[in-house]
Amino acid sequence: MKLLFSFSIITSTLFVFSCNSNESNKNKPEPTTKEELGELLFSDPILSQNNQISCASCHIPDFAFSDTSSFSKGVDGKIGTRNTPSAMNQSARNFFFHDGRAETLEDQAAGPIENPIEMNLPIAEAIKKLNADKYYSAYFKKIYQELPNRVNLLDAIAAFERTLETGDTPFDRFMKEDTTAISEAAKRGQKIFNEKGKCFDCHFGPDFTGNQFRNIGLFNGKELKDMGRFDATKDSSDIGKFKVPGLRNISVTAPYMHNGMFKTLSEVIDYYNSPSDFVKGSINSDSLMFKPIALSSTEKIDLLEFLKTLTDDRFTKIAKH
Repeated sequence: MKLLFSFSIITSTLFVFSCNSNESNKNKPEPTTKEELGELLFSDPILSQNNQISCASCHIPDFAFSDTSSFSKGVDGKIGTRNTPSAMNQSARNFFFHDGRAETLEDQAAGPIENPIEMNLPIAEAIKKLNADKYYSAYFKKIYQELPNRVNLLDAIAAFERTLETGDTPFDRFMKEDTTAISEAAKRGQKIFNEKGKCFDCHFGPDFTGNQFRNIGLFNGKELKDMGRFDATKDSSDIGKFKVPGLRNISVTAPYMHNGMFKTLSEVIDYYNSPSDFVKGSINSDSLMFKPIALSSTEKIDLLEFLKTLTDDRFTKIAKH
């Protein structure tokens, strides 16, 4: 059963601490669990060079902990090279980042902090800053019975991320035999998703991801040069493959794909319907992409209606299609 996350320390809109973490912590509820401590750290720019950005700067709570731009800005306005994925519904995953280079949430948590384009702060330096902060040193001492260190820092952030599970969607209610939870169009769309559209071949399981890597035709060695999974494995068969994302809350995590090239779900559906209309000369593309699926205009609408049912109720007011 999916767990529902309720915001405790952070608000339902993005907030970022002031650059003086010590002062801002005076006014925040004291964390009593490692999950609450991780939540506090997630939204505090203390983990970045010169206290410029936090994890929540790119993983925006209102947008299912994803970003709203194709590429996020790191410290000093540096632009990233891949779209920021949602940090929600990650508990059951065994690979993280688009190329799967991390195998635990703890390893994943360290990546953005140390990445020179993102937060640009060696973990050792982050630990020094936390130990110098009288509030954080006290929080860690109370919760972990020790001062901040690499292990408990990453453990706290990962513990918070594991709370970010959602399951209050129209589709979940439909699966619990509430036949009125989704529209007739969405019901038709589910059939298309499972059959003609072949979406289920990659997007399956509770979070609609098979924990697989696929090449969906977005690498041609020209304008699309990101080799994806190959960067982590150096296996030529992985060129152009990327981790299949989950589809929960998909209506609010635009733009889409590892490079954010599609602004709406309708564009994503159009791409899958006829990939060669968008990308020429794809290399190592998955066999599922060889033939256009030839959805009609009505079928595209029905599929979109189904995808909309996968978004948690808390996000429906800002869902974009």
